[in-house]
Amino acid sequence: MSSVIFKHVNKTYDNKKLIINDVSLEIQDKEFIVLVGASGCGKSTALRMIAGLEEISSGEILIDDKVVNNVHPKDRDIAFVFQSYALYPHMSVYDNIAFGLKMRKVDKETIDKKVKEAAEILNLTQFLDRKPKQLSGGQRQRVALGRAIVRNPKVFLMDEPLSNLDAKLRVQMRSEIKKLHKKLQTTFIYVTHDQTEALTMGDRIVVLDKGVIQQVDTPQNIYSNPSNTFVAGFIGQMNFIKASIENDSLKFGNVVVPIPEKIKDKIISMNTITIGIRPENMSGGDIKFGVHVDISEMLGSEQIAYFNIDGNKCSARLDSDFHIGEELILGISTDNMLFFDESGNRI
Repeated sequence: MSSVIFKHVNKTYDNKKLIINDVSLEIQDKEFIVLVGASGCGKSTALRMIAGLEEISSGEILIDDKVVNNVHPKDRDIAFVFQSYALYPHMSVYDNIAFGLKMRKVDKETIDKKVKEAAEILNLTQFLDRKPKQLSGGQRQRVALGRAIVRNPKVFLMDEPLSNLDAKLRVQMRSEIKKLHKKLQTTFIYVTHDQTEALTMGDRIVVLDKGVIQQVDTPQNIYSNPSNTFVAGFIGQMNFIKASIENDSLKFGNVVVPIPEKIKDKIISMNTITIGIRPENMSGGDIKFGVHVDISEMLGSEQIAYFNIDGNKCSARLDSDFHIGEELILGISTDNMLFFDESGNRI
């Protein structure tokens, strides 16, 4: 078992600034879980508390059902992969990967076997004699992963390990890390601010905002069924449109939307509501209306149009060609709408 459990964990600095606010979370054995959020949301702090690099102000963290609050980092049986690679420039790739084992006084034969096995997994065999400066960014990150692999830890912790790579390498390394997780069958806890990484890599995603967990769910559910406007807007693009409630309809601008039966009883006491629609769902529906394009972006097989709906900045992903200033006729459907109350919670 390599489970990690947070029980009502808090972290404050100088007894004032609350960074982690009453976080309770159970990360399952062999799970690949992603902590995602904007800068300052507490995701890296949470990772460092698991590693023992940050003290816990209150609550408990358990690894393998054992409380580790007062356990030294070296005794937690975890491996940490940093954003900056943290390689020793004067050492070869072989020695960088072997360093942790040497510090633990593992015998040379075992070290050699583990280093070569890790190098083979990561396609680094031909680079073992090179220094880090002779490697590309992706190769350096694989060396950092190799140093973690040879430890055979209970838990892998990764703090934005791909943020220093270019776009093409990030795509490649995402795939490699997922393959590595499948091969090693170990618990991975991965921190990122990149929503694409979160959606493509995690078995589950933990969305954090200001130290508070907003939602924990599978990537598909996070995208399709966000719990509030923060999650909806952070994971994927979302158009938010303020609408007034008039009789059995929702109205914004000249557009009238019939209120779906599923929310009628829940909005009886409300005067306004926020409608959420993904950009890819702004065409094809039976509720038609026109907008004027303010900005357009070409993304190869599709174009994004940016426009204004009754004071709400919105966008649509379309496969048709259009130009700035042109009027577009869009079509939306209540089947593709999400509804939020005035506090931002999903109705």
